[in-house]
Amino acid sequence: MSDISGDAIAGLVRDIAGRAQGAARRLAMLPTGVKNDALLRMAAALDSEAGALTEINARDVERAQANGQSAALVDRLRLTPKRISDMARGLREIAALPDPVGEVTRMWKRPNGLDIGTMRVPLGVIAFIYESRPNVTADAAGLCLKSGNAVILRGGSEAIQSNLALGELLSKAIIAAGLPGDALQMVPITDRRAIFEVLKLDAFVDLVVARGGEEFIRAVVEQSRIPVIRHDKGLCHTYIDEETDLAMATEVAFNAKVQRPSVCNAMETLLVHQRVADAFLPAFCDQLKAAGVEVRGCMETRRVVPWALEASDADWDAEYLDLILAIRVVATLDEALDHIAHHSSRLSESIITTNYQHARRFVHEVDAAAVFVNASTRFTDGNEFGFGAELGISTQKLHARGPMGLESLTSLKYVVYGDGQIRA
Repeated sequence: MSDISGDAIAGLVRDIAGRAQGAARRLAMLPTGVKNDALLRMAAALDSEAGALTEINARDVERAQANGQSAALVDRLRLTPKRISDMARGLREIAALPDPVGEVTRMWKRPNGLDIGTMRVPLGVIAFIYESRPNVTADAAGLCLKSGNAVILRGGSEAIQSNLALGELLSKAIIAAGLPGDALQMVPITDRRAIFEVLKLDAFVDLVVARGGEEFIRAVVEQSRIPVIRHDKGLCHTYIDEETDLAMATEVAFNAKVQRPSVCNAMETLLVHQRVADAFLPAFCDQLKAAGVEVRGCMETRRVVPWALEASDADWDAEYLDLILAIRVVATLDEALDHIAHHSSRLSESIITTNYQHARRFVHEVDAAAVFVNASTRFTDGNEFGFGAELGISTQKLHARGPMGLESLTSLKYVVYGDGQIRA
């Protein structure tokens, strides 16, 4: 579709954004029951059309494999019956959650008699720009609808057929519930110029959420006139403390790496205190090897596990999204904290320890969206946090951080009640 002129792309995107803005005004006023009905219809549509969706998705997967895409990308791209069922379940969970719109979060009275409060309101129009995973199309549609926002979706070219099919299916369910169809719109072309046209429309779009690779995110942030929330790379660490339950450490660390290595909350680097390295690493690395994991270690790791490959400096900053793990042995908790501070992507970090004071230090000193004690980093997820789904995992601090659920898609406005007060 590269033969489309720049003016035509700009006109198409501007028309989509204008219609989304009109829909957002209606969505902001909808009763909770109407929104929930639409969500349940969307879930039912996914269940009933699961077979057709997997067939369409198979064509995207075949094309990605033919183009030599990595196994990690193909895994994120694939829609299985279970993943479609999980998408439908997520929409039902969103319907069951409290509606944040209109919630008064606090009230106070001033000496002059004014009652001042803060109320949650929708952001307006959200542009969601993402790569690979078509299952997040349903997550984004559901969360934005329940929070009263219109959404413009622009997925990656590798998932274009899957995303268009999902967008059409979910839009029909929204219309059947009596909601404006323009509340959910897909940018129907793969030309990247469409993304940059969206990023210019600050008169129509209130927030951009970008989810994808590091270069892609950087380009969006540099080009956007609209505030951007980044779902950046996930470089997650697990630290095995000197005081630890080795059986628990083995189970948690193995899950963090192997359960689904192609996603952003999978562990990429394991830090092990030197006092437990000899007792922990040989058996654990044998378990990794049996699962097909390539181990890259520091000099001390390779002393304990001679078959491990030598880790380079680049390995400490690598998001593998694959069955590869970097391991470093550290002398102290301070050394582990220093390593995390220098190499973390600030998404998820975990400590495995039986020492309360060490756990407390880790929780307070590690700068990340989610910090775990004795649990896998794989739990950094909107579903696992009870949000039903997530629009992304924000790796920044304003205005949202971590898995973005319903509250993250709202803002606050002040509501002031008086009885004739004037300012002196």
